[in-house]
Amino acid sequence: YFILYCIDPGGNGTVSFIHILKQWHHSREKMELSGTLSLVLSQCCKRIKDTVQKLAVHHKDIHSSVSRVGKAIDKNLDSDLGSVGIEGCWQAESQRLLSEVMVEHFFRQGVLDVAEELCQEAGLCIDPSQREPFVELNRILEALKLRDLRPALQWAVENREMLMAQNSSLEFKLHSLSFIRLLMGGTANQREALQYAKNFQPFAGNHQKDIQVLMGSLVYLRQGIENSPYVHLLDSNQWSDICDIFTRDACSLLGLSVESPLSVSFSAGCVALPALINIKAVIEQRQCMGVWNQKDELPIEVDLGKRCWYHSVFACPILRQQTTESNPPMKLVCGHIISKDALNKMINGSKLKCPYCPMEQVPADAKQIYF
Repeated sequence: YFILYCIDPGGNGTVSFIHILKQWHHSREKMELSGTLSLVLSQCCKRIKDTVQKLAVHHKDIHSSVSRVGKAIDKNLDSDLGSVGIEGCWQAESQRLLSEVMVEHFFRQGVLDVAEELCQEAGLCIDPSQREPFVELNRILEALKLRDLRPALQWAVENREMLMAQNSSLEFKLHSLSFIRLLMGGTANQREALQYAKNFQPFAGNHQKDIQVLMGSLVYLRQGIENSPYVHLLDSNQWSDICDIFTRDACSLLGLSVESPLSVSFSAGCVALPALINIKAVIEQRQCMGVWNQKDELPIEVDLGKRCWYHSVFACPILRQQTTESNPPMKLVCGHIISKDALNKMINGSKLKCPYCPMEQVPADAKQIYF
């Protein structure tokens, strides 16, 4: 006997069972079923029926959830994203800048062939000196992901003075990981680990406690670091941390941001897009199209979160406007800060009176503030 299960091809979500009892089908006219066999068959049929009902109910629940996915996508995703664009914002110069940002992004990601192809198609002339640092950076990062510390250590030693100038702990972290790898070898590497510990000498002033912890772990080599109070030294997250530290310090030495400008802009656009679509619909509904006609500003303030805070923002307390390069913040002699436009409007003859305190001063004594 055997049972063949199949799904109803009608697509209505019900499940049907075709019971084919071959041997009994051929001999049913020649023999009669015993009471025991009839009881067994009836119990099997009941179990099969219960299973069918459970599968049908489960399938309905899944079908209900899946059917709501499409509706949620249609509700939350607007296919007409071009409505929030401003005509004429992508001039030749803007397109060139965008192409350069994309090339830099591809260099950061290590896809050099794609970057070079884009340079050819966009007609960009990229200096080879801009390409070489990214090649080396990606080569070292790939080695770190494979837990090969030698290229990173060599780079850190070559740039030690600049790294020390910015209080970087990269070289010490790399030596620490090399030392920990020796500790994992047990007592067989004890002599080599003690010899390698001499590399910590230049960092004793800033990392004394960390060095004490590393040296204290030598006491537990016989029983194994994994069975000691120093088991935290074997945390695998240290490898992802060292990649982040290297990327941060290498980009700092190259004068680059840690994150790709293209990635940051794309993420910010994804956050701002829903709000811009909504305000665009409101503007069209109320027929006040002149509200949004500036290429360098938005009609509303969009909160991108603290992750996108890269510098301080100052709003003039007098004019209630955010300062810009053409209207920078100015520090008065008394210490209060206002915008340059506000300062010019408050000049009375050759004197200026602070709006917060009665101190009179010469406008030329005000100094520009840089955040």
